[in-house]
Amino acid sequence: MADIKRIATNPRMSGAVVHNDVVYLSGQVAIDHRGGAVPDQVEEVLSRIDALLQEAGSDRSRLLTASIFLSDLAILPDLNAVWDRWIVPGCAPTRTTMEVKLASPLYALEIAVTAATD
Repeated sequence: MADIKRIATNPRMSGAVVHNDVVYLSGQVAIDHRGGAVPDQVEEVLSRIDALLQEAGSDRSRLLTASIFLSDLAILPDLNAVWDRWIVPGCAPTRTTMEVKLASPLYALEIAVTAATD
């Protein structure tokens, strides 16, 4: 049976789980920039994703899927401007983007990804 590695855990959830050469990240939000400008929130969320992927033995060039939850679809251009610079050319994951009510009105977005490891 393959081992399961849990990263950044608390009693409710794990920030990431690695199993069978795939890392699954929970949705990431901007803690430090919550309530701030959308581009700043996007940068922080992507930085959090980078850190979790690195700890799991992966990186953004190995992304498989991304689920993006926006508080308002009007911020999509701001998201895409930062996202397009962050994605490794030729390594874009599948992507689903939707407007939802997030856990706090201070969050503009939440992003969850899966990626291959080694």
